[in-house]
Amino acid sequence: MERIYGLLGRKLGHSWSVPIHEALGCAGYRLIEREPEELEPFLRREDIGGLNVTMPYKRDVMPFCDVLDPAAEAIGSVNTLVRRDGKLYGYNTDLDGFCCMLRRAKISLKGKKVMVLGSGGASLTAQAAAKQERAREVVVVSRAGADNYETLYQRHGDAEAVVNTTPVGMWPQMDQAPVDLRRLPAVTEVVDVIYNPGRTNLLLQASSWNRKDCGELGLPEERRFRWTGGLSMLVAQAKRAEELFFGRPIPDGETERIIAKLWREQTNIVLAGMPGSGKTTVGQALARLSGKPFVDLDAEIVRRAGKPIPEIFAGEGEAAFRALESQVLQAVCAQSGQVIATGGGAVLSAENREAMRRTGRVYVLRRKLGDLPTEGRPLSQRGTLEEMERVRGPLYSAAADFFVWNQGTPEEAAGEIWRDFCE
Repeated sequence: MERIYGLLGRKLGHSWSVPIHEALGCAGYRLIEREPEELEPFLRREDIGGLNVTMPYKRDVMPFCDVLDPAAEAIGSVNTLVRRDGKLYGYNTDLDGFCCMLRRAKISLKGKKVMVLGSGGASLTAQAAAKQERAREVVVVSRAGADNYETLYQRHGDAEAVVNTTPVGMWPQMDQAPVDLRRLPAVTEVVDVIYNPGRTNLLLQASSWNRKDCGELGLPEERRFRWTGGLSMLVAQAKRAEELFFGRPIPDGETERIIAKLWREQTNIVLAGMPGSGKTTVGQALARLSGKPFVDLDAEIVRRAGKPIPEIFAGEGEAAFRALESQVLQAVCAQSGQVIATGGGAVLSAENREAMRRTGRVYVLRRKLGDLPTEGRPLSQRGTLEEMERVRGPLYSAAADFFVWNQGTPEEAAGEIWRDFCE
C-alpha cells in the first residue's frame, strides 16, 4: 500500500515544506489542504505514513491520536503524526526546531521576561521552549483577555523578548506587524516563527534599529536586537519529523545544508542604485550566474503602462509614475527566487524599501558620478547628479544589505554579489 506523506493544514499557499522534505529524501511529500469537517475522515485513513500539521489544526488533531508523545501531551500541541502498527502517534517536533532556531541566532531567553504573541499551537511550543530555556516570566498576548494588543504596552512594556507566533506579516499579507518595538524599550531579543517572507515587518524594524532611534527613545546607544525568522525552525523540525516518519537518524549537517539551499533558491537578489549605475546589465549577468530569472522593474512598468517612462513623466507627471512603480515593485517582490533590478528612485518610498528587504537581500551598486549616463532619464537631466545623490544617498543606505562598486565589467560586479549572497 502506498503511504501518504505531507503537510496537513487549511491554507498552504505560503508553504516551503515540499522542497524541504524532498531534500531530506521524502520524494512523495505533498501539501494536503482540508477543511475542519474533513479532518476526521482523513485522519482515519489507514494509508497515512507521516504528516506534518500546521495552523489551525495543531490542537485539533490531538483527539484522533491513539498515542501521544509525552512532550506533545505536555505542550498541548501536535505537529507531527505517524501511523505505525495501525495506530496514529502524535509528536511535537516544533520544540526541537524552536530551540535550534534560538541557538543559531545566539538568542538567550534565560532570566528574561518573554512576551509570546498569539495563543495557538505555535504559541504553546514557544511557551514550552521559553520555560525550558529558563525565562524569568512568560506572558501570552492574544486578541481577547486582559493581555491583549491594546493593553500590552501598558501592562508589559518591560518585556525583554518578543516571540511572534501569529500569522500577522505572513505572505501574502506582508505589510503588517503585530507590535511596535519602539514602544517596548527593554526588548533585545526578537523571534518571528514566520519564514515567508524571510524578514517580516517586525524583523525589518529589529534589523534596522540605529543610533538615532536609540537616542530618541532615551536608550543606550549600544542597544541592538538579536533577531531571527522561522526558516531554521521549519527545517530543524522537518528533519526531526523525517526521523520519526522512517525510523532512521539524519545527520545534523543536513539542517544547515537545506537552510542554505532554501536561502539561495527562495531569496530575491535586489539591485538598487543611482540611475545609470548598471543595475540592468549587472542583473542580467547575475541571472546567468545564479540561474535565477531576471526582472527589470522599469521594463515591467513600460510593459504594464504600454508606453516609455519618459512619456509617463511628460504626460502624467512624476507622482503618477511613482504610484505605478510602487504597485509593480510590490507585486514583483512578493514573488521569490529572482534577480530584480529596481529603478533609481524606487528607494524614495519607505514602503518600497520594506518590500525589497522583506523577500530579498538588497545590493546597492555604486559608480562614479561622472560615469553615470543621463540620456533618456528625465530626473537625471532635471538637476545635477550631485543633488540627486545627496537626497538619495541616505535612502540607499537605509535599503542596503551590501554595497558593490561597479567600475569594472558587469560580470565582475555580479561575481562579487553572488559570492556575498552564497556566504
